[in-house]
Amino acid sequence: MKYLETKHERNSARITFLISVIVILLLFVVGPQYLDPPEEYGVAINFGTSDFGSGTSPLSEPKKAVENREIEKTEPSESIPQTSQPQTEEILTEDNAEEIAIKRQKEAEAKAKAEMERLERERKEAEEKKRQEEEAKRRNLDNLIGGVKNAKGETKDGEGPDSSGGNKGQLDGNPYAPSYFGGSGPGKGGVGYGLGGRGRPTRQIFKQDCNEYGLVVVQIKVNRQGNVISAEPGIKGSTNTHPCLLEPAKKIALSHKWPPDPNAPATQIGFVSINFEVSQ
Repeated sequence: MKYLETKHERNSARITFLISVIVILLLFVVGPQYLDPPEEYGVAINFGTSDFGSGTSPLSEPKKAVENREIEKTEPSESIPQTSQPQTEEILTEDNAEEIAIKRQKEAEAKAKAEMERLERERKEAEEKKRQEEEAKRRNLDNLIGGVKNAKGETKDGEGPDSSGGNKGQLDGNPYAPSYFGGSGPGKGGVGYGLGGRGRPTRQIFKQDCNEYGLVVVQIKVNRQGNVISAEPGIKGSTNTHPCLLEPAKKIALSHKWPPDPNAPATQIGFVSINFEVSQ
């Protein structure tokens, strides 16, 4: 490949060469000056050469000037007057530290004593309230069952389906709880019932149309109006479940009517027991 064939290429080469020469000359003429030895920068420090010395050295003057400037800067702050109030408060605190500690201890003891008295008072109030509630429940239970014999102690006699003596139940129980049948019915030719908290009912008597006899227990459900809404004869405790006894037993149970009680459950469970004799 040939170069500088045209006039423009030759002119470009000349101009490029001329500019390069001018730049090289300028670097030698106006370039950075070099010092031999080079110029030192920073602060000169005289470390000394022996353990003793006298006189002054120019190198120590900058340090003295710096120290003088530091002294001048600190002098205004030292000239500011300071109040003696913090010192007085500190002295008072040190003198009365024991008195303050005793005062705080007395306050803490008084507070703890007041708290203990409050807890003791609340405990006594709670015990008294519980005692009154138990007494009220006992009175209500006495009114319902005609008095509880020796309610707080053991007894050989009582009421319940168990073999042990005592009145089965709880003083804090629900007076409308379902009544139980203890396996013993009324006397010969009698009708018994069990329905907690509802008083004494009225009833009708129906005779059996056969020569069967025995005890028939009927489970009943009673509403708040005192009406028997359901009767199931021949439950556990019955001694004779002949159909000719179950029918009149159910009729007798349905004929029971208790006093209305708006506080009673919507459906209360109890029982009626009928002891049938031999039909004449």
